[in-house]
Amino acid sequence: MADTQAGYRRSTGTPRGNARRDELLELVTDDLAANGLADFSLRRAARAAGTTHKVLLYHFDGAEDVLAQAVRQLRQRRIDKAALTAIAERPTLAERVAEIWPILIGAESAVLSQAMGLAMQDPVRYADLGREATGQYIPVLKSLCPTEWSDERKTGVSQMILATMRGFLMHRRVTGDEEGPETGLAALVRAIEREEAAGE
Repeated sequence: MADTQAGYRRSTGTPRGNARRDELLELVTDDLAANGLADFSLRRAARAAGTTHKVLLYHFDGAEDVLAQAVRQLRQRRIDKAALTAIAERPTLAERVAEIWPILIGAESAVLSQAMGLAMQDPVRYADLGREATGQYIPVLKSLCPTEWSDERKTGVSQMILATMRGFLMHRRVTGDEEGPETGLAALVRAIEREEAAGE
């Protein structure tokens, strides 16, 4: 993966500059979703965005920054899709978690798993790819919890859901076993049902 350092000043945050940056990031994210992290570089990102690496260096801090921003954007797409589906379709947290699973194993799964692997493999450079994932997921999971729960309880249950589903996703990705995670998900849903039945 290229480690090009920024040689140009970044956008100063003007509305026009921000709009252009967002446009470029959307195109790079589309490429990342389609082609994964392998051989990612600033030049590949520039080709995907229909521009030059110099233009990207004006808006971003280099290849690692572009990658991190694109991973974050891809993850947010997944989160938005999952949250909308869960809230719209089901009334309880257990049912909402069950609705989320098919989205989590969807098109973005492979790339986001690669990003987590990169964070574990090279934490000095890419630890934020893992830390930011938790920061993105937990608030959404808390929003799916019963409104009468305390913030502490929402946080604890959300942490449990996130950690458990991450385990299922990793197992599925590494082993190719689809039945095991489905069985585990059913057990997780039952555990959440018991938590909800326990009341405040």
